[in-house]
Amino acid sequence: MANRKRNIQVKFYVTAGEKELMEQKMAQLQTKRISAYLRKMAIDGYIIYVDTRDIKEMNQLLSAIGRNINQIAKRVNAGGPTYQADMEEIRERLDQIWQLQRRILLSQR
Repeated sequence: MANRKRNIQVKFYVTAGEKELMEQKMAQLQTKRISAYLRKMAIDGYIIYVDTRDIKEMNQLLSAIGRNINQIAKRVNAGGPTYQADMEEIRERLDQIWQLQRRILLSQR
């Protein structure tokens, strides 16, 4: 043990499904030693973080527009009037969505 190049043991538990997934990925790399695979992935593997805040914000705005349109449609179908303020609010939210889309597209370049 004293002459080993790697003398620190790291131990962790996985489920049967996780172990099967690791074995499938090892087969893709044509390696049979799990320690070599895990060491390589832990040291050289990639962590991909995707920031989706803009997309979530855009979905919230789209939902708000949908609610506004439904309320307007109910009122019109019941014989009520349409209001210019409702239309302006929808236009403002659409402008916000277009701005978000531009920001998302520019961040992907």
